Amino acid sequence: MHLSVVSSLDSQCREAATTRLGRTHRDSVVVLHDLLDGSIVLRRIFRNGELVEQGQTTLEHGCLSCTVRLDVVPTAERLASSGHDHIVLGLPPGVSVDMAVAELKRGLERPAVIDNAVLAIDPSGLEDHIWDKHTLYESGFTAMPDDERTSGEFFIGELGHADTVMVHAGLGAELAGLRPDSSEAWAQGLELLGQLAPHAAISASDDDFRPGCYDGAEALARVRRGSVRVPLEEESGSFRTVLHKVERPLHPGRFQEALPKLAEGCHWMRGRLWIASAAKVRIAVQGIGPRVWLESTGEWLADAGTGPVPDGKGLQHGKGFPDVDAALDWHPRFGDRGTVLAVTGRGEDLDAAEIRALLDGCALSEAEMRLGFAGLDDPFELESTL
Repeated sequence: MHLSVVSSLDSQCREAATTRLGRTHRDSVVVLHDLLDGSIVLRRIFRNGELVEQGQTTLEHGCLSCTVRLDVVPTAERLASSGHDHIVLGLPPGVSVDMAVAELKRGLERPAVIDNAVLAIDPSGLEDHIWDKHTLYESGFTAMPDDERTSGEFFIGELGHADTVMVHAGLGAELAGLRPDSSEAWAQGLELLGQLAPHAAISASDDDFRPGCYDGAEALARVRRGSVRVPLEEESGSFRTVLHKVERPLHPGRFQEALPKLAEGCHWMRGRLWIASAAKVRIAVQGIGPRVWLESTGEWLADAGTGPVPDGKGLQHGKGFPDVDAALDWHPRFGDRGTVLAVTGRGEDLDAAEIRALLDGCALSEAEMRLGFAGLDDPFELESTL
């Protein structure tokens, strides 16, 4: 059984993407799921562009994960048992590909190959989504009042996991009879996609599409908290990405003062921090539009007594768990400890020299290093998370 999984916030973009994917195999079937008010799941199944089945299910606890587990997975199993070799799953708006893939692998009784993880989007609205402070529920994308994700957070997460981004005019543009693909906002949205997801193939309706390129292990490595992936070219059109690394621990007070300046004007900030007041804690930082947060991801590998070791194919974590970032950035003195930060935004809003100077100014001096880390305030209260 082969599966192609499509996530989106726009029904028009989703249907265009699933239709294209349905043409990649002779015996494809396309399934669209929607979670409606009242915990009602609407399921539609298409073959060769024709609707062949439509049904509704009322869930006792209507949430996105329940929709996937109790309807998407059983539907895929049923269609596979009927002889369909390729199933295209158009997920309900707001359902992430990584959650759906995890549930499919856990719930399917037969082996399945994920051919593609696809994000369907109208790029002309991407920048506005990133800066929108409203939740998915407040914006009407999901029927779950407790869904506190913003549309920007959803898209950044999906861009990390997807191998392909299919671009298409959204429902609003279609209803208004507009052609956003000829607009400046569309062109700039494509430029922004190149900075946010340099690994992904960006495909318009008339572009060639490469099926079967999903790599689950690489997708998980990309979305691991604190990991950093940047485009080969720092700048593309109106947008740029600035990457900076600091070997020494950061002074907590100076970093607290610098953080708002680092985040200002950033569409996306991501990375990992080594803060002296919580020296054993690998801290992930993420900023998406107006939101910025820090979280503990556990101990550094060096503090856990492990490190990258040769395994005949490359470098691996000493316990056998691959950690590409740690292997590539391993320091002879500090191990995997260190600060790596990348910020993406409009070129006129990001001053690379200022960003690097701010981070360098947060690093402990030689004198502070000799004094050790004891006695430093922990304004982010991260030490207690271990």
